Amino acid sequence: MNFLTIGHRGVMGIEPENTLRSFIAAQHAGLDLIELDLHLSKDGALVVMHDADVDRTTDGSGPIAEKTLAELRALDAGHGERVPVFEEVLDAVRAPLQAEIKDTAAARALAEVMQRRDLVGRVEVSSFHDEAIAEITRLVPGVRTALIASRYDVDVVDRAVEVGAATVCLNIRRLTLEVVEHARKADLRIIGWVVNTQDHLRLVRALELDGATTDYPQIKRTGRFTA
Repeated sequence: MNFLTIGHRGVMGIEPENTLRSFIAAQHAGLDLIELDLHLSKDGALVVMHDADVDRTTDGSGPIAEKTLAELRALDAGHGERVPVFEEVLDAVRAPLQAEIKDTAAARALAEVMQRRDLVGRVEVSSFHDEAIAEITRLVPGVRTALIASRYDVDVVDRAVEVGAATVCLNIRRLTLEVVEHARKADLRIIGWVVNTQDHLRLVRALELDGATTDYPQIKRTGRFTA
């Protein structure tokens, strides 16, 4: 399998994260996959934002779940960008997507879109939460899933296998050869995140990972030359 470079929330190192501007820049940079995050608005819209509240990434404040889509649309998400809904991203870029869901409610909303638009081949679904992975797997036959972990041990591999995930997306700062070997024995694909430096890229290559999630598109150009 070819080494994958995954744009973290688009290219959040140079553009406002999780905006159409960031996703389009990631596609123009030639990144293989674009990662994004999904939450539900108060009125059930599948909106693209990382945090549970809007404070950090917009000029507003308060939880996403307490705001309607219209209220979210009124916010500035950076450089005049608006908070997008998932289907807008699908239409704005052609690249494959890795959609991170935070809970089972988001899994159900995403499942509806995936089935209606036949996205099994284009969208991989990821989550830190085992139950969210299990729910999307139940609802969308054939969906590809990835279990994400920041603080973990070799047990993350067993968790991924149990929920049927084909991939583990692991914090590169905590990744060990033992975890990699355990994942390989389970036939799991391994993605390291967040890979923004040459040292981390060299580690990714040394451990022979399948890909790297990055904030910067330059990793795409340098990655192929790093031993």
